[in-house]
Amino acid sequence: MPEQHKLYNLLHDQQFNRRNFLKWVGATSVSAGMLGGTIFASNAEARAAGWSPKTAPLMTRWASQVSPTNAWPLYPRPQMTRPDWLNLNGVWQFDWSTGSDTPPFGKTLSQSILVPYPVESALSGIMAYKPYMWYRTTFSVPSSWTGRRVVLRFGAVDWQTTVYVNGQQVGKHTGGYDGFSWDITPYLNGGSNELIMHVYDPTDTSTNPHLPIGKQRVKPSGIYFSSCSGIWQTVWLEPVPLAHIVRLDMTPDIDNHLLRLTVQGAGNSNQTMVAVASSKGVQVGRATGAVGSLISIPIPNSHLWSPDDPFLYDLQVSLVNGSTAVDQVSSYFGMRKISLGKVGGVLRPLLNNKFVFQMGLLDHGYWPDGIYTQPTEDALKWDLQQIKAFGFNTVRKHMKVEPARYYYWADKLGLLIWQDMPAMFPTPIDGSSASDLANFQIELQAMVTLHKSYTSIIQWTPFNEHWGQPASAATVHQIVANIRSWDPSRLIDEDSGYNTGPDGDAGAGDVLDRHAYIGPASPTPTTTRAAYCGEFGAVGLTLSGHDWPAKAIALGGFVSDSTALINKYVSLIQTTQSLMNNPGMSAGIYNQITDVEGEVYGLQTYDRAVIKPDVSKVVQVNQALISASKTLNP
Repeated sequence: MPEQHKLYNLLHDQQFNRRNFLKWVGATSVSAGMLGGTIFASNAEARAAGWSPKTAPLMTRWASQVSPTNAWPLYPRPQMTRPDWLNLNGVWQFDWSTGSDTPPFGKTLSQSILVPYPVESALSGIMAYKPYMWYRTTFSVPSSWTGRRVVLRFGAVDWQTTVYVNGQQVGKHTGGYDGFSWDITPYLNGGSNELIMHVYDPTDTSTNPHLPIGKQRVKPSGIYFSSCSGIWQTVWLEPVPLAHIVRLDMTPDIDNHLLRLTVQGAGNSNQTMVAVASSKGVQVGRATGAVGSLISIPIPNSHLWSPDDPFLYDLQVSLVNGSTAVDQVSSYFGMRKISLGKVGGVLRPLLNNKFVFQMGLLDHGYWPDGIYTQPTEDALKWDLQQIKAFGFNTVRKHMKVEPARYYYWADKLGLLIWQDMPAMFPTPIDGSSASDLANFQIELQAMVTLHKSYTSIIQWTPFNEHWGQPASAATVHQIVANIRSWDPSRLIDEDSGYNTGPDGDAGAGDVLDRHAYIGPASPTPTTTRAAYCGEFGAVGLTLSGHDWPAKAIALGGFVSDSTALINKYVSLIQTTQSLMNNPGMSAGIYNQITDVEGEVYGLQTYDRAVIKPDVSKVVQVNQALISASKTLNP
């Protein structure tokens, strides 16, 4: 039985469970510690007081599983885990702010919110928007952490965050899509500690500054969706020694059978870094070096990662002082390479030095009940599992950056990710201030730096259809050069869906990427740039009882039923296969995995309750295309 059919049966079998699925994807290649961690109970009953979810126009089946005691309970950073941590998700106090009011130290706020769901979402319990807001909670540090530094970590908060602990300002952060942290040890009092946050998020209502917001709008309509403000990813505490590991920068080198690793650290003096790579508990490579220096770990006879075989190695990194491990983290990596090369005289993207057509789905990452935040871990996995079950090998993560656990599951399942940078508002921003562009590049660098070790991500896309793209071609070239300096190991799609002429493609990056509705259509590859169709399809099908209360739109036109939808889809993919041969198209992204608010052209409804087309036919035509692409390799 083809692997995609095995997966589809697993996903839709009434007896399907997490253990069966993990067994299918080979979960034994990653240590159990990456799936969670030690979560210390902290005032769970107190945090549960006063919260109840709202009801959105559509709710997913996972919404009923959300409660104050299980709001995203797993360790949020699978690629760098420690065993001790304190999850601060749960019910916090909440209130709106005027923007000029003083912090409410020692005061009980008037509302309750479930963290980490954004304020506009039903699951937050607020389901409203104002640009200024206060959060408040309390926590106690476990006694077993004595002698270590306590770090407060945020997965993501949209957009400007000011944090106070026990009446003192700890720090301020701007950016809606990147994680940040502070050492709060000096502010702790040894007992119950008060944590207060002020958040400002103007979304698209501000002219100064303009923000990277993707498709968020305070008044959504058409192709623009609901806004997402405040905390929308996990908040947690973690104890670390004075000298500790901050980040792992990993780049596989399959040609030389090496993992290139740089360990970023803090508080280091005379410590040595020791890295050990293993497979199923057996050591395969080891290297030592200084913190901040590039080292190479030998990975002999490398087992390569691909969508057909998403094999992952385990990695343990220690800071050692003499014979004593000062700090230690667990991680994982995949051995894979993405590059450009000629295949039959056509420049194409190569995975592990071979061409495979990248057939993918566009994914906005929106949810009717959680907006930016998936209701549960199982919900987060669902879309990725479905993409795999449909026979796709690629995902275009459109205008959103996901929680770390999303990329972990993409790594585990074997999906190729094109990662968009959320676009600046307004669209375009030609003539906006230098400070707006500088802020955009700061957030762009944070996205690349914090995600460049994920195996699944193979491409960065700074701009989409010229949205927020500077008019100056020289500026665009500099932005692409900056991305290349931050991460030289991946491809760059300068402007997905470029427009020809002076307002479009600036001639930078590795890809010529055309959008076509209904499409598909392909540019002609050049000697330096491969040819993609970064968006096509968008064939709409509305289903009563699963529609959002907004005007339904379908960029590729509407069909009347699922039979017409699958017939149209098969025809589009057959055309895609013809374009692969002439003029040499190498990747295509069908729009899209689910309906999103007014966009009704998903292969699933927005509530993930109904799969619209015949899955077996989608798998058949997708796999025929991918298989045909492999035969082009010499």
